[in-house]
Amino acid sequence: METTMRYAALLRGVNVGGHGRLPMAELRTLLEGLGYLDVATYLQSGQAVLTTDEPDEDAVAARIRDALTKHLGAEIDVMVRGHDYLRAVLDDCPFPAGQGPGKQFHVAYASAGLDPSRFEAIDPTAFEPERFALGDRHIYFWLPDGIGRSKLATKAVGRRILGQETWVTVRNWNTAVKLADLTTEH
Repeated sequence: METTMRYAALLRGVNVGGHGRLPMAELRTLLEGLGYLDVATYLQSGQAVLTTDEPDEDAVAARIRDALTKHLGAEIDVMVRGHDYLRAVLDDCPFPAGQGPGKQFHVAYASAGLDPSRFEAIDPTAFEPERFALGDRHIYFWLPDGIGRSKLATKAVGRRILGQETWVTVRNWNTAVKLADLTTEH
């Protein structure tokens, strides 16, 4: 008997600020055309959930990225994460997420593991009241004025800190919760 996995596919830079336009109906059709089941999208900002028997998140991400490149004529970064990981991210949050507006709490999902030593040069007091904390492949942010005004999230944590090969895609807390819920096995 094959085991099926329920994944969230997180696309970076889709439908943000007029760039990377991809209607979610097109994304659903593309994913269904790849043979994925129970495909659904959430909001317009580049996330979908799907079911497959493929146990390798990176293989699913590469397949979706290749199909999007052919479809759009431009490469879109794609990250795939399973329910257990998404749930653990929520459960391990060091901030009182859920006790304030979801736009204040964010998760930056990273394409690779994070090296804590690269973050040591960030002086957390320089960005107060904003705060961050590291997970294994994610960064938690508490941004009381939202991400659009954040110097910590937009200036301090960038490619020079992450490394050239690592990228992140950020979701607010409400979306992170919804993705964990949508990836629950049915």
